[in-house]
Amino acid sequence: MAVAAPASQRMAVTVAVPRSAPGLGRRLLRNRRALVGGGIVIVFCLLAIGAPAIAPYAPDAQTLALRNRPPSVEHLMGTDALGRDILSRAIWAARVSLSIGVVSVLLSAVLSTTIGAIAGYAGGWVDNVLMRMTDAFLAFPTLFLMIAIVAAFGSNIAVLIAVLGLTAWQTGARVVRGEVLSLRSREFVHAARGLGASDARVLVRHILPNLLAVVIVSATIRVALNILLEVGLSYLGLGVQSPLASWGNMVAEGKSVLRAAWWVSAFPGVFIVLTVMAFNLLGDGLRDVTDPRRQRLG
Repeated sequence: MAVAAPASQRMAVTVAVPRSAPGLGRRLLRNRRALVGGGIVIVFCLLAIGAPAIAPYAPDAQTLALRNRPPSVEHLMGTDALGRDILSRAIWAARVSLSIGVVSVLLSAVLSTTIGAIAGYAGGWVDNVLMRMTDAFLAFPTLFLMIAIVAAFGSNIAVLIAVLGLTAWQTGARVVRGEVLSLRSREFVHAARGLGASDARVLVRHILPNLLAVVIVSATIRVALNILLEVGLSYLGLGVQSPLASWGNMVAEGKSVLRAAWWVSAFPGVFIVLTVMAFNLLGDGLRDVTDPRRQRLG
């Protein structure tokens, strides 16, 4: 007959139950870079959307008697050579510059995702043809290609969006192709094929959703670069043309009076720096929270 051991001699067995990793929302809220960058991006988006109500003056309202006035209570960021309020023009310029940056990135993201996904999933000669085409586009100097296209077709907003979108898809296509090459050998893809799913259905329903994180992170960082490219083209006189305000042409308008009226270029420059920094921080933060190797048990 078995005799139960005394309670003092019994060994307590502790089972460690691992805690599940925090969800994407919680990881995003814990990431300081994503929070700071996302907050600044939201502020600038609200400025762009609410420009008619937020801007204290009309962006093209001229008062020649107030030319190149320094910052004051009436004009918080001063006025330019035509007496236009710098703050109002910078707020309206946020709408132009952000629209060009975001829409052009959406265009390039659709193109790069389509080409990269088809190349990676199809393989064979399809992959070779699409990747050699990508290499051919990469061989052209992007900046000179953009300048040539803008000089040939004009410098309105639609042309700038098309130029920035159609010259920025190559790197993204290669990244997407690499991800698809990894995903197409996974078990869930083989299972979908075994159940009779067509290649199109497997690509759209099973592979593309797993690419969203990579595409979103890449696109967020690319917005900052496209805004800088638009600023550069506008500064050279090949981008947005005055009287329509963009941060690039505002900086260009103040370069001739930089010593006497530094505020004409300085404040639009601050807007550019903050926006580019915000999108880069947001992109870095999204990359951290979506990369499984960087995730930690909460």
